[in-house]
Amino acid sequence: MTTFRVGVIGAGSIARAHLEAYAAHPEVQIVAISDINAARARAVAQEFGASRSYADAHELLAQDDIDGVSVCTWNDSHATWTIAAVEAGKHVLVEKPIARTVAEATAIQDAVSRSDRVVQVGFVRRHSPNCQVLKSFIDAGQLGEMYYAKASLIRRMGNPGGWFADKEIAGGGPLLDIGIHVLDLAWYLMGCPKAVSVSGNTYEVLGNRANITTMPRYKVSDYDPDKNTVEDMANAVVRFENGASLLLECSYSLHATKDSTLVSVHGTKGGADLEPSLQIAAEMHDSVVNITPQISSGTFEMGAGFGNEIANFVDASLGRAESVAPAEHGVEMARILEAVYTSAAEGREVRLD
Repeated sequence: MTTFRVGVIGAGSIARAHLEAYAAHPEVQIVAISDINAARARAVAQEFGASRSYADAHELLAQDDIDGVSVCTWNDSHATWTIAAVEAGKHVLVEKPIARTVAEATAIQDAVSRSDRVVQVGFVRRHSPNCQVLKSFIDAGQLGEMYYAKASLIRRMGNPGGWFADKEIAGGGPLLDIGIHVLDLAWYLMGCPKAVSVSGNTYEVLGNRANITTMPRYKVSDYDPDKNTVEDMANAVVRFENGASLLLECSYSLHATKDSTLVSVHGTKGGADLEPSLQIAAEMHDSVVNITPQISSGTFEMGAGFGNEIANFVDASLGRAESVAPAEHGVEMARILEAVYTSAAEGREVRLD
């Protein structure tokens, strides 16, 4: 049996999701963990049976017995470690976003083009069973040509603080953290059309709502209620070269009645809601019908999503499959997201050449 030997750069919460999926894969051996916190790297390595840990990821990348790596660091080092890994001859699964900016994302793509290594982006929701089932309907032509989509992820008070609230490190706020998930899902289901223009808005009105004490919220370990340099929320209209369009909204802080997630796509023969639960709209015998596929869950399944993502990364790295989320898709997401910020800052529609 083939053994795919992996290292993980970064040992935080998202790395744990990767490691649990790697540990469950019969062909994977977890070799090494690196983290700038050496004690955490050692602890995580011991927990997942890795033989080595490093405080410097350069040392991990220098090891000949590592075939691929997951990059699970802060956004400001995604490009640095992905490029270094490719140049060290490793396959790479880099968490989303692929990078903070188009320039960083393009540098990654340039490194990929000079190599024969796989670079896959961590668009884990593509790998959830509900998305896979809907994609099979779309690929079979049963919804026709996709021409409109909506993508929304609203948190009323969901700013985690720490590096997520630091624009220099994160590159942005909810747009790059959670909005990218639903934007990517809608774009992927539409067939990944080329974006030609973006009109967007961002708002910095409510801040992190640290004054609210009666609702629980996820906070990172270094949460500081006085530190926040990212937007509260963003919205955008994206137009594509095939005439299709997409409406996006996302927030960390918003006076809304509830948190919500919505992803819907609409075609010439039918449409579908992927989130909050998979349901397909169609016409049959001159009647409007709603179809509910009978699957394990109509919504995103985190465990299954990461398991399928890791399996696809391993298969792509071993030449047995195409990556479901190649680097060029991460670059296109970066182009759209950067255009939203530019449009908001300049108060105009941005054309993408």
